[in-house]
Amino acid sequence: MSAATLVSAEPLVRWDWVREHLSCFGTDCIRTRTWEHVQLTLLAVVIGFLISFPLGVFAHRHQRVYPPITFITGLLYTIPSLALFVMLLPFTGLTFTTAEIGLVSYTLLILIRNIVAGLRGVPEDAKEAARGMGYTERQLLWRVELPLALPAIVAGVRIATVTTIGLVTVTALIGLGGEGHFILKGLREFFSTATVVGATLSVVLAILADVLLLGVQRVLTPWSRRKVAA
Repeated sequence: MSAATLVSAEPLVRWDWVREHLSCFGTDCIRTRTWEHVQLTLLAVVIGFLISFPLGVFAHRHQRVYPPITFITGLLYTIPSLALFVMLLPFTGLTFTTAEIGLVSYTLLILIRNIVAGLRGVPEDAKEAARGMGYTERQLLWRVELPLALPAIVAGVRIATVTTIGLVTVTALIGLGGEGHFILKGLREFFSTATVVGATLSVVLAILADVLLLGVQRVLTPWSRRKVAA
């Protein structure tokens, strides 16, 4: 039987398969793969932020280093994801580490640019007023610059998170990938149900993450809402 015949004989979504794999255990369990997707994304964004934050602050304080930093991170960002994973295989193999190195590298450019943009957008009069009150550079950063730069920084985290959720599906090619496992399974076996489940849940995760981070931004920056209302 040809592949076209197999595809045409199958319904787009077999709901019995979905129900069976919702609460099962093993590699084809929807719950397991969804948690794997969340774990890969969360860890990549957190590690990426921990690397990007000091680099962004340093680049803001010493503007000469900003172009080299963005050049290196931009170079990492332009490498196709599959090619990057293949380049890492001789060193880290088909492991969780390989996936995370690739995913983290794609967050750096986005996060660093938004951190620097947010810090540069802080009004000079606010900084001068803080210095006039005797603030040190460290106090100025934590009490004035970061709170005012927070909307831009959180916007960068939102973009990096949604981008990473999409990239996680590619790591299915090295044995991980969360929802990407179902997309790859469906394409290999001409089973549209698995492909639809993987693609749909990836989109749902991206939307939920974006809405959640937008809510966090509004909670952390209540003054921005008052400014818009005014």
